[in-house]
Amino acid sequence: MTLILNIETSTKVCSVSLGLNGELLALKEESSDKYIHSEKLNLFIEELFTQVDYDLKDLAAVCVSKGPGSYTGLRIGVSSAKGFCYALNIPLISIDSLSVLATGYLNNNVVDTNTILMPMIDARRMEVYLAAFNNKAEMHTSISAEVIDEEFFEATKEIILIGDGAKKCNAVIPTNVSIENYLSSSKGMTNLSYLKFSNKEFEDVAYFEPFYLKSFKF
Repeated sequence: MTLILNIETSTKVCSVSLGLNGELLALKEESSDKYIHSEKLNLFIEELFTQVDYDLKDLAAVCVSKGPGSYTGLRIGVSSAKGFCYALNIPLISIDSLSVLATGYLNNNVVDTNTILMPMIDARRMEVYLAAFNNKAEMHTSISAEVIDEEFFEATKEIILIGDGAKKCNAVIPTNVSIENYLSSSKGMTNLSYLKFSNKEFEDVAYFEPFYLKSFKF
């Protein structure tokens, strides 16, 4: 039995879930205009365990969405994940937030083989964090921070945009680009975290830091 706690706090969605052997067991999440992670994250984790017949001591690992995304959200999520790993002496797993988005969407949606899936996370102003995926959730570009304008999209391919950064593109998308209303969720971490656990792809709990991509500016 492999029970994994998944934590996704890279956007304004505060999302936690329990995965059992790669299958979703329980989920608790909330999207807010304000960042509610500091208030709700540990409360949501407590509520998760009221839904199942397991305790914290049954956890095999904790998986956290490492970024890019909200600086504050990532710090809170990683700090909480590290705390559980230290206290329970279990491994830490991390997954980039764009892979979480892409996998979560493709778990419940069929995408054509010639279509590009492009998850986007708000990076303030007209900038977004993004990467391109195929219909098997395989990343085909590196993760980058981009300013979206009329020249950004390739006119010859169908592109689906998801994530909280996608709405910024409404004014500039060409006819080959569509926007789907799908936001970040720890549901997209369930099978990914189990695969990483099976392959023993663990982080160093002491030295692990979020993947901010851009330096923090006050």
